[in-house]
Amino acid sequence: MSAVAAIRLYIDKMIEESGPGMKVLMMDKETTTTVSVVYAQSEMLLKEVYLFERIDMCGGTEPMKHLKCIAFLRPIRENIELLVQELRNPRYGQYYIYFSNTVNRSDIKELAEADDQECIQEVKEFFGDYVALAPHLFSFNLSGCFQGQRWSTAAFERSIQGLGALLLSLRKAPVVRYQCNSEPARRLAEGVSQWMKREAKLFDFRKPELPPLLLILDRRSDVVTPLLNQWTYQAMVHELLKIQNNRVNLAQVPGISRDLRDMVLSEDNDEFYSSNMYKNFGEIGSNIKDLMEEFQAKTKSHEKVESIADMKVCRS
Repeated sequence: MSAVAAIRLYIDKMIEESGPGMKVLMMDKETTTTVSVVYAQSEMLLKEVYLFERIDMCGGTEPMKHLKCIAFLRPIRENIELLVQELRNPRYGQYYIYFSNTVNRSDIKELAEADDQECIQEVKEFFGDYVALAPHLFSFNLSGCFQGQRWSTAAFERSIQGLGALLLSLRKAPVVRYQCNSEPARRLAEGVSQWMKREAKLFDFRKPELPPLLLILDRRSDVVTPLLNQWTYQAMVHELLKIQNNRVNLAQVPGISRDLRDMVLSEDNDEFYSSNMYKNFGEIGSNIKDLMEEFQAKTKSHEKVESIADMKVCRS
């Protein structure tokens, strides 16, 4: 299973378990990114999810008891406190609560005590504690992971939790190996191994004869690769325009229309991007020309396309 498929499966299960009827999806800052990267808003609307809100920005809205609330949140202290406040004065008829990682029993007890009106229908752990950028690529969107040569405590804990969730979502119980001359890699490997032992019951699924391998490397050991310029479509877009969570921000481009200021680059929803993201510059130019000629044929335009300038004229 791919990382994208794993997150989509979790979201599908949340919506399915809440049953038919109008729904609101309540998220935090991180789970908002997790969901938005793998699911378009239009797709969610087809599944009867009509409202989206952040748990840290939802104060003061009117009660809507006819809606079911699906809460997908990281099990951090801030979210627990906000959820307790929500349950003491519930705005929705039913609550289906899903945490993106393991949650403490004390937090579950606190939520139960706050639920005086018995609105909670479900509390589960769905291990989507990462951003699935592609089937084989994920991120925790961390920056400033090191303080000098050592891990930042917050980044270290977040990395362990995220890797643990990734392994559980993919149903993998790997052998953990690390780069022997890297102290940060050793610490992370030991942290993940200890987390797996502590949550051993969660890893109680069928194991293959040959266990998978989790190999942790130190990026600082390779000083050459970051200096190289890749000539593939995806790499050039990222180098020139920057891709962040599968989005390209074009707001700084002079004369850009409002609709094009924030472009989504997703291999699931963009056939051209999916077919060309790993192709080199020469192939891309030829494929773009073919695409423009196909567009001309459909629009019955007879302008000749021989350069990028011609493409711009034709497109406009």
